[in-house]
Amino acid sequence: MKKEYLGALLISFSAAMWGFDGIVLTPRLYKLDPTYVVFILHFLPFVGMSIFWGREEFKNIHRMRKDEKFYFFLIALFGGVIGTLSIVKALFLIDFKNLTIVTLLQKLQPVFAIVLARVILREKVKKNFVFWAIIALISGYFLTFQSTLPKFSTDKNFVIASFYAILAAFSFGSSTVFGKKVLNSSSFKTALFTRYFFTTLITAVLLLFNGTYIEFINTTWEQWFIFILIGATTGSGAILIYYYGLKYVKANVATICELFFPISSILFEYIFYGAKLQPVQFVSIVVMLYAICKISLKREF
Repeated sequence: MKKEYLGALLISFSAAMWGFDGIVLTPRLYKLDPTYVVFILHFLPFVGMSIFWGREEFKNIHRMRKDEKFYFFLIALFGGVIGTLSIVKALFLIDFKNLTIVTLLQKLQPVFAIVLARVILREKVKKNFVFWAIIALISGYFLTFQSTLPKFSTDKNFVIASFYAILAAFSFGSSTVFGKKVLNSSSFKTALFTRYFFTTLITAVLLLFNGTYIEFINTTWEQWFIFILIGATTGSGAILIYYYGLKYVKANVATICELFFPISSILFEYIFYGAKLQPVQFVSIVVMLYAICKISLKREF
């Protein structure tokens, strides 16, 4: 039971680290091509891991069954490439000015993860879990939009951005489920190394096809510093913590713990940029935390 507590805590902490990354670090790379950014954020940590773990982990990859390699490829494809590129593309389409549609549709991620966990992992979903999951999602809505309704636009870019946001939600949710699948037979260290290996390969191919490898020349020293900092902390560091925690909890619990991402994002935005929280947002944070705790600490879920 203590390991279940630890797993939920570690996943929540890693989600908070991603919130810090999204508010403070990654925005400093906005002038670079998204595919190039995703490639470097995976390539640099992969090189570092190869120096320390490469010989052992490449042997582990070689010994994997074909179905295990396939699931790792899916994790890299959905979580590392499609999900990240989709959400960045959605934000670019709306010019970072109106985030309502993107933010709202991203809240579908736990729904996709819970459904996929039921189909792929055969995880049972009980009434108590469904109740507190809905409470957490509703809290996420009020955390984002307070007491107002989201404003949908008929503009073509908003329609396309909506599609990309849904694709990102599905991709991140499915990555959580696939990650739980492979951790049944692989260590969290092997999971991290293999995910970065496949993601680096996929994005390298994309760079060669679209020609954005030229961004190497345009990258400043400050941007290289941000790349290294993300890779060591909120990137591979956070994912390593995430996979360690994921070994001890179910995928449907993990995806609710990941709601610490929007909580931490708003808090960090307030700390670093002075964005003020409204009373309804404070209440939403408290309710969401309580719902996450109820889900994480109840053995019957």
